[in-house]
Formats: sequence, structure tokens, C-alpha cells
Amino acid sequence: QLQLVESGGGSVQPGGSLRLSCAASGFTLAGYAIAWLRQAPGKEREGVSCISNSGGSTNYADSVKGRFTISRDNAKNTVYLQMNSLKPEDTAVYYCARRLGCQSPVVGSWGQGTQVTVSS
Repeated sequence: QLQLVESGGGSVQPGGSLRLSCAASGFTLAGYAIAWLRQAPGKEREGVSCISNSGGSTNYADSVKGRFTISRDNAKNTVYLQMNSLKPEDTAVYYCARRLGCQSPVVGSWGQGTQVTVSS
């Protein structure tokens, strides 16, 4: 079964850090760009960051630039999202998804997501 599994979420205070992981099962991540998206309560899902299949190209939403870093370890079949200087507005369920390229639509099914809560 082809799936992505997100992990690493939790509850942190403003200014804290978390590292999310996106692990692939049943396929090789190296053939895909991987995007992180998030959905806050009552809001639409939004793109956060994307990394090309080689890792040579990345992009970020303006709201997270300078605070979040996306990376990948194709040998471990895993993509990471390092989140620093977290703000309450970063609170959301975070999902990873496959794309043929960072400008392409998401392919395949969504994982269950991982909850990130930033609160004092």
C-alpha cells in the first residue's frame, strides 16, 4: 500500500521548535517532489513548503520563510520540516503529499496528518 505517514507534531509554546517527518511506505520518495501543507480549524488547506525530488530546489510560503526549513533524506525515504520560532498562527494539522514537481498537483492519497499546537 502506497502511503505517507506524518509524525513529530505536538504542543509547544510560542518561540518553540518542532521537527516533522514524512515517511514513505510502499514506494520510493526519491521520484517525487514532496510538499508540506497545513489546515487550521475553519480554514482551507494551504501550502507551506515543497522540495524537489533531488532536494536541489525548495520553496516556502511567505508566512513561514526564515522560520521553517524543508529537507529530505532519500536514503531514509523521509522528508523533514524543521519549524523554529513557532507562532500561535502555525497551529494546524500538517500533511505531506507527493507531487511530480512542486508546481504540479498532489498525487496519491493523503496521510492522516500530524497536529501542531502553538500556545502559551
